[in-house]
Amino acid sequence: MADRVLVIGGGGREHALAWKLAQSPHVKQVLVAPGNAGTADNGKISNSAVLVSNHTILAQFCKDHNIGLVVIGPEALLEAGIVDNLMSAQVRCFGPSANAAQLETDTSFAKAFLDRHRIPTARWKAFANPQEACSFITSTDFPALVIKVDGPAARRVIIVSSKEEACRAVQEILQDKMFGEAGETVVIEELLKGEELSCLCFTDGVTVASMPPAQVYKRLMDGDQGPNTAGMGAYCPAPQVYLCSSAFCLGVLQTGLMRTKDDDVKILNFKCNFGDLHCQVILPLLKNDFYEVIQATIDGKLCSCMPVWSENLTAVSVVMASEGYPGDYAKGMEVTGLLQARELGLEVFHVGTATQDGKVVTDGGRVLTVTAIKENVMSAVEEAYTGVAAVCFKGAIYRKDIGYRPVHFLQPSMYVSKDPITSSALINQPEPPTASGSCGVLSGCTDLFDLKASGYKDPILVSRTKGLGTKLQFAQMCKKHDTIGQDLVAMCVNDILAQGAEPLFFLNYFACGKLDTEVAQAVIAGIAEACRKAGCALLGKEMAEMPGMYSPREYDLAGFAVGAVEGEHQLLQLERVAERDVIIGLASSGIHSDGFSLVRKILSMSSLHYSSPAPGECGDQTLGELLLTPIKIYSKALLPVLRSGRVKAFVPIAGGGLQESISGTVAESFSIVLDAQSWRIPQIFSWLQKEGNLSEEEMAQTFNCGLGAVLIVEKELAQQVLKDVQRHEEAWLIGNIVPNYTGSSHLRVKNLLKVLQLNRSWFLQNAADVDRHLCLEPQKSKVKVAVLISGTGTSLTALIAYAKEPASCAQIALVISNKSGVEELRNAARAGIPTRVIDHKLYGSRSEFDSTIDRVLDEFSVELVCLAGFMRILSSPFVRKWNGKILNVCPSLVPSVKGGIAHKQVLQAGVKVTGCTVHFVVEKAGTGAVILQEPVSVETDDTEETLLERVKEAECRAFPIALQLVASGVVQLGSDGKTCWKQGQRVKEFKL
Repeated sequence: MADRVLVIGGGGREHALAWKLAQSPHVKQVLVAPGNAGTADNGKISNSAVLVSNHTILAQFCKDHNIGLVVIGPEALLEAGIVDNLMSAQVRCFGPSANAAQLETDTSFAKAFLDRHRIPTARWKAFANPQEACSFITSTDFPALVIKVDGPAARRVIIVSSKEEACRAVQEILQDKMFGEAGETVVIEELLKGEELSCLCFTDGVTVASMPPAQVYKRLMDGDQGPNTAGMGAYCPAPQVYLCSSAFCLGVLQTGLMRTKDDDVKILNFKCNFGDLHCQVILPLLKNDFYEVIQATIDGKLCSCMPVWSENLTAVSVVMASEGYPGDYAKGMEVTGLLQARELGLEVFHVGTATQDGKVVTDGGRVLTVTAIKENVMSAVEEAYTGVAAVCFKGAIYRKDIGYRPVHFLQPSMYVSKDPITSSALINQPEPPTASGSCGVLSGCTDLFDLKASGYKDPILVSRTKGLGTKLQFAQMCKKHDTIGQDLVAMCVNDILAQGAEPLFFLNYFACGKLDTEVAQAVIAGIAEACRKAGCALLGKEMAEMPGMYSPREYDLAGFAVGAVEGEHQLLQLERVAERDVIIGLASSGIHSDGFSLVRKILSMSSLHYSSPAPGECGDQTLGELLLTPIKIYSKALLPVLRSGRVKAFVPIAGGGLQESISGTVAESFSIVLDAQSWRIPQIFSWLQKEGNLSEEEMAQTFNCGLGAVLIVEKELAQQVLKDVQRHEEAWLIGNIVPNYTGSSHLRVKNLLKVLQLNRSWFLQNAADVDRHLCLEPQKSKVKVAVLISGTGTSLTALIAYAKEPASCAQIALVISNKSGVEELRNAARAGIPTRVIDHKLYGSRSEFDSTIDRVLDEFSVELVCLAGFMRILSSPFVRKWNGKILNVCPSLVPSVKGGIAHKQVLQAGVKVTGCTVHFVVEKAGTGAVILQEPVSVETDDTEETLLERVKEAECRAFPIALQLVASGVVQLGSDGKTCWKQGQRVKEFKL
């Protein structure tokens, strides 16, 4: 039976606690007293007005309302003995007793505890007399510049910059009674310099379970400037520290640590509850049930329910505060943009908010925190600040450097040549990454790496040296130097990965005719960033200025990487590759480093220049920028997959295109057959094929054609490996191993030329053909379109790309989802398209849900609606109102196959062709409203999964064409409920 839980407090900490508890299936309701606007009527969460200061009334309230658990936030209530009183009234409570809470509430007690147990801490002494305190401050041989008030107060810690200020603060506290009775005693403490961190743990008095370390930014302004606050931001985990273990009380024990510049770790303070900002960055990383962990802690059985933390995620929280904080500030300012932040997949925890006339308004100094959870620190920082930009209230202030400390920490050393010219070029460079085993530099010239420290027992070392060739010349011609370093690192580490090896360290050589400081900095920064992506250390750099060998603006690069692999994990053993093995293809980011000599030749014959806008659907970038897209680095994503033992070979596509890269991976008796219809080929390859008039063989011999690498796996393991890879990379099942009876080529790519021709940018060509054939009058304005979605894997991206084309007759004006946090909402927001979440679960009927959608469509003056994976059935009144204006795509060729199991039916029936159908949505479901169908051939080895992927790709091709036909007026829904073509024209007259 599910419990009711009461969370006591009204800040961001309590909002985060309630948010996490509400995720438990054991919890049916979370009451928050007094709560804030974020905890008011939010799903399972709601506010309560119970008087928490009267423990007798509170205990009776818990019994009357069947409260199964009480979680306390504020430390003042812990000191007042709320846990003791509730537990004595038989109310289960999570938190320490008043005696245990002395570690937090009594500074003198905590410092004496540390001294008694010889735990390192800052030097200190407590005083009740101001004269004695000032005498101590002025006479000590250490900076006694931290004044702590021994008791609950609004500002319990004062940090000053001089002994005079310290004495003045002591006088104000002890003599002038700044904090009233709470300031009867002060603790004067040594000011430590270093990184301040927090380690928290769950403890049941016997077992201690540590949480990921976190770091809170206390100062108001960037660079740790300005007055001290309760916290302006935080991130977790903090790489500076990895363990906290100390047990004293039941609940949560928090230890404040200082990692000094001498690498000493000293205890600053204790807290006996979750810190305010710690909650927001730690709890999102908890994988198991928070409610179960709390109950096990209370029962003294924490060892049986240890918390599990996400190892590959980072949380970053940015606090938005009121102008004037931490001093006087205004209240009642309306807060907007909260929904938009949530739609981006972010969590917004309310700290000081209230509701007023149905609106959320500010009600505190710190107003809210925006929390992002991503795979790495920089991604989390970027997402968090995207959310901050979406939220708005008058006078909002926030720090702009939250999360940058761990990035700096992961860059601990820099290697600079003794040459003064080179040194000056690198003086402002970010420090490069290191890895376990990196020992630094010896005598300024030799780099060291301890292989044993990196965790290997009996490794085989794998090395690779590479240069860049024509792509480097192209980068210098385009004056784009910031990504070419990634190509150098990627070529080395991907080749090392082909042996199943983990890249350990990288070294590079930079030679130039005349050193250009900005160019050198950009190149080296790109190399350092690539090493971070690869997870390897950048151990050394050599730079040389050689005017006799290079022209003044010319430079050359070379890279050298070393990796390691345990013998049993080594890959590329040809004897293991067998008939029926399956090929998994991984998406490339572009043409990588293949074929740049041919690219330059094609450009010389083309009407386009490298500074021209990229052709077709290739995005808002120049052709040069598109061609220079850096090579993907696969090591972090694929290393666990390769170590699983399920993969027989990993082959990067580099230096020789598909043909040369792949054919050498099989014995003479086998061939590899790939089907180009199985993967997504970027349109740049179609443009190159057309402009260069290249044959199918020339394309396969020169370019990767959209594949950055391939894996060879057993057929029985293919689906599992594909799922593992798709967690990190775009990937497909693209082919298999077959016998080679004729001794011909070891690689055959089916349908390559067909796909390249179909994949050409049809928007401009097709629009021109439509105008020419149908003599349409030019559109005065684009038709406003709304796209309705329910999740991921839709054709929304294709519709957005189409709408950006100049010849498009449609504008994507709005994206609506009935589910929050889906990736397509973020994609739409990044494209500048308004988004809305309308959750069908919040409405009592389908018609009520549809009428809400209808109001939003009218608000945005929408004229057409596209259903892209929208999983709700629309009501008859809605369909009648929007008759002839709703387009849907079905993953089958209706009427031959219908329903949600279309792919299964196709395979069972043994048909050779399936596809997708774009049609008008009519009130009475039928097949007469077909606009366009896109066929997909069914292969003998197709599964439901492979067929699903290819049909999705067909949907992405067909849906934009159908939308263009309707938006341009070529196709309409007739009064008989069937498709009507203007002037008798059919789609075949302007096929791709």
